Amino acid sequence: MGERALGKTTFLNALSDYIPKDERIVTIEDNAELRIQNVPNLVRLEARNANVEGVGEITLRQLLKASLRMRPSRIIVGEVRGSEAIDMLQSLNTGHCGASTGHSNSPMDMLSRLETMVLMGMDIPLSAVQRQIASAIDIIVHLGRLRDKSRKVLQIVEVLGYENGEIKLQTLYEFREKQMKEGRIEGEWVKVHEIQKKEKLLAAGYSQI
Repeated sequence: MGERALGKTTFLNALSDYIPKDERIVTIEDNAELRIQNVPNLVRLEARNANVEGVGEITLRQLLKASLRMRPSRIIVGEVRGSEAIDMLQSLNTGHCGASTGHSNSPMDMLSRLETMVLMGMDIPLSAVQRQIASAIDIIVHLGRLRDKSRKVLQIVEVLGYENGEIKLQTLYEFREKQMKEGRIEGEWVKVHEIQKKEKLLAAGYSQI
């Protein structure tokens, strides 16, 4: 997540190189921007606007629901920006892996935006929405633009769960600025906390975390 024009889709493309090649991947987008390579079993779905007669529209929500019947190993949504957020969360909470991008200024702001987007599509208590988000999302990667105009990964944040009426987060890694040299910001990645929710990584075969 991050502001506009930060390369979030490009970053998601780069992450897709680490998806196991034997998985069945379904991508869902408003406009086809993802360029996932070297995945033999790849299904691309793209939304469509209504025609001049006002019919024929295919929404992200419809595509998300249809994708669940395609036996996907992983669902990748190009960008979540509306009521389709509830369908994405439900898919993540029913055994499907996935990833997406979103616009916000911070990881906590991204969670607040998700809450708003879910409530746009379904009238349910806020606490239920927050529990769904806390259960569905494991990691948030925050991209940002520094004052020297460079774009960097600023934070990797773990979603710990829902407690006392709010979603708990902890920072795993963060970029810390050290100095400005020849007009460029120099810094380093710092490990802040150990990851706590290791079950999915262990299930995927990562014995050393």
